[in-house]
Amino acid sequence: MREMTTEETRAFLSEGTRTGKLAWVSQNGAPHVAPIWFVLDGDDVIFNTHSDSGKAKALAREGRASLVVDMEAPPYAFVKVDGMISFDDDPDAVRAVATRIGGRYMGADRAEEFGERNGVSGERIVRLTPTKITALDDVSG
Repeated sequence: MREMTTEETRAFLSEGTRTGKLAWVSQNGAPHVAPIWFVLDGDDVIFNTHSDSGKAKALAREGRASLVVDMEAPPYAFVKVDGMISFDDDPDAVRAVATRIGGRYMGADRAEEFGERNGVSGERIVRLTPTKITALDDVSG
């Protein structure tokens, strides 16, 4: 097992269509985890969700979250991002992020379609700014 470099970590988080597993604490203190589609913006992880969702409300209340992205085959690897949450409700920015995410996960030919579908009123950008990153490669050694 070895630690990834910063460049390897960014490449790992950006490669292919790996789904992130976002964890947060609900209002009653229960832990929650949900899969998300995301892209990087510099060192930040960004994704979108509806402002009325339980996830958005919990993230706004707590102001922090954790995200894990893993490689589910040997030699196994993962990146865990712990950090602070902020939001952007600008409609043009929301649509641009939704389009980027759609392009990553559904392909360039469907990016605009997903941007239209997910870049609508009520959607917001969630920004996870890292305070700690754990990135390990070759976990199975």
